[in-house]
Amino acid sequence: MTLTADIPPSPYADLTPPLTAVQALAESNRCLFCYDAACVRACPTGIDIPAFIRSIATGNLRGAARTILSENIMGGTCGRVCPTETLCEQACVRNTAEERPVAIGRLQRHATDRLLSTATVHPFARAEATGRRIAVVGAGPAGLACAHRLAMLGHAVTVFEAKPKAGGLNEYGLAPYKMADDFAQREVAFILGIGGIAVEHGRRLGADLSLEELQKDFDAVFLGVGLGGNNRLGIPGEGRPGVEDATAFIERVRQATPQAPVAVGRRVVVIGGGNTAVDAAIQAKRLGAETVTLVYRRGRGQMGATPWEQELAQTNGVVLVTFAAPVGINDGGVTFERTRLEEGKLAGTGETFTIAADTVLKAVGQTLDRAALAGVTLAGGKIAVDEGYRTTLAKVFAGGDCVASGADLTVQSVQDGKLAALSIHRHLSAALQAAPIETA
Repeated sequence: MTLTADIPPSPYADLTPPLTAVQALAESNRCLFCYDAACVRACPTGIDIPAFIRSIATGNLRGAARTILSENIMGGTCGRVCPTETLCEQACVRNTAEERPVAIGRLQRHATDRLLSTATVHPFARAEATGRRIAVVGAGPAGLACAHRLAMLGHAVTVFEAKPKAGGLNEYGLAPYKMADDFAQREVAFILGIGGIAVEHGRRLGADLSLEELQKDFDAVFLGVGLGGNNRLGIPGEGRPGVEDATAFIERVRQATPQAPVAVGRRVVVIGGGNTAVDAAIQAKRLGAETVTLVYRRGRGQMGATPWEQELAQTNGVVLVTFAAPVGINDGGVTFERTRLEEGKLAGTGETFTIAADTVLKAVGQTLDRAALAGVTLAGGKIAVDEGYRTTLAKVFAGGDCVASGADLTVQSVQDGKLAALSIHRHLSAALQAAPIETA
């Protein structure tokens, strides 16, 4: 007899169910509503967390959502995928008193989901039209956040997106168990609902778009192009059938339907130590792989994935192997060399072992696609910007994963887009002598 516990969860099931109204009320009343709250300082977008939680506690869900969205227009996504365990919730004073923080992320999702599902009027109105036109390249978190804030400020925005859908990594790069029920597209529709934003799909910088033309045709340009390339392992067998970038695998899974899920091998090996590696590993397990092994060349303390993500992988049946670097892929699977740290540097031991695999997923980092960025100064493999998100090209700004503003997180990209929009507005207002900027 097969036990229910032996049946893997649906590949497209929500990882964490939303809070009920009763649960949200109880959790919101655990908040101490701290003055100069540490959780606010820990949030990259600066959401007034005590204020929105107090609104939930008093039954004002619309007010809670507006507080969130005024600083983070993608508060719904961030309530699902933001690493709150290392940001706002880590800073919560309840950790000291009760060893359990207020569930800020789940409360944020509770409020924003309610507004997105019930609002008949967009909560933010556009300012009087300025007559200025801005081009945004990339419809990911940074680009959409920038476009929304610019539209609020009265500017006309055209977003150029290479893929068939807007959303960027929210649509194509996050595992389905984190973004269930087509939420990414519902959030995009909400953002565009403010008006003043046109999206042109199938438009790629370096193909049918050039920075020179955009500079001529628009009053300002924002680059939210993300990181389009993937690092290579540089080992024999990397091009064999069954070997794939984890980002491509997740994209295929996200664009498939529950009725026709992506096929995966019985034995899956994921190479890497970041959140993308964990996403791919858990998703492979949920798709029915018998064994999934995640292998990282250093120790767990050096993994990019948070301790919570590492534990999540293990509780979902993923085996973690550390201090092992891939040296070759062959018919039998993936051969690794055991490693160790010597005075902080990684060194091979000469001892090798092989893990059998039908599918190998590579998650060893992404890189900036530089081909279409001629004339843009780069620094450390990313676009160089000043404190106002200006690039070295006139009228061209940039933000999100393509710049080095902080961790490569959705919440940081949203903040970049918002701040870049305000910088663009200041740039345009210098000529227009417009009214002072409002940030909410």
